[in-house]
Amino acid sequence: MSHLLAIEQLRGGYGRVEVLRGVEMHIDAGEIVALLGSNGAGKSTLNNTVCGLCPAWSGRVTFDGADLSGAHYRAVVQAGLIQVPEGRRVFPNLTVLENLELGSFTRARERRALNLDKAFAIFPRLLERVAQRAGTLSGGEQQMLAIGRGLMAEPRLLILDEPSLGLSPLLVEELFALIARLNREGLTVLLVEQNVAQSLEIADRAYVLENGAVRFAGTPDDLLASDDLRRAYLGL
Repeated sequence: MSHLLAIEQLRGGYGRVEVLRGVEMHIDAGEIVALLGSNGAGKSTLNNTVCGLCPAWSGRVTFDGADLSGAHYRAVVQAGLIQVPEGRRVFPNLTVLENLELGSFTRARERRALNLDKAFAIFPRLLERVAQRAGTLSGGEQQMLAIGRGLMAEPRLLILDEPSLGLSPLLVEELFALIARLNREGLTVLLVEQNVAQSLEIADRAYVLENGAVRFAGTPDDLLASDDLRRAYLGL
């Protein structure tokens, strides 16, 4: 069976510093896959290399059978591989509406109005603040905006990089419930998180990244069954 996203022997880094050391992983359509690991494990570098923001040194990335190795990030977006980056990275001086509209700049522009309605249905609070500058929103509202902006591009695979970072426990619960609901509605998700327990509750499969290489790949039950992995890598 062909995978929606396949990463084969991916190596990369910055300057002469190697961060990714032969990463192998895959995601199938309809899955939530959790990518776990401590700070500095290479998770964000992997995301950015897959999305064309960092050049790969070697290896192969295919998306729905198309080779995206070395592709420009705009071609990656056009293919439907969308990242919601760590830290939200909304445009603080633009309004909520303008931020959302930018999400469809490269992909799904002709369905912008329809997708705006969908985004506001998912996040009614954004509709209440539609003319407000993004920089004046709370952290939780900015995360809603970042996810809404990603959904505007009609992603075939949505990469969420540390979406719970800096959110209150209540908002984290709401966020993970939302991710699970979007998945049930057909969205494929790569969830990159340090919130291990809640990630594993909604994930179909998980990978643990250590020093730029995959230390574990399997189901959440398999991961939790390993005392060594729980203690050494997950803090459980």
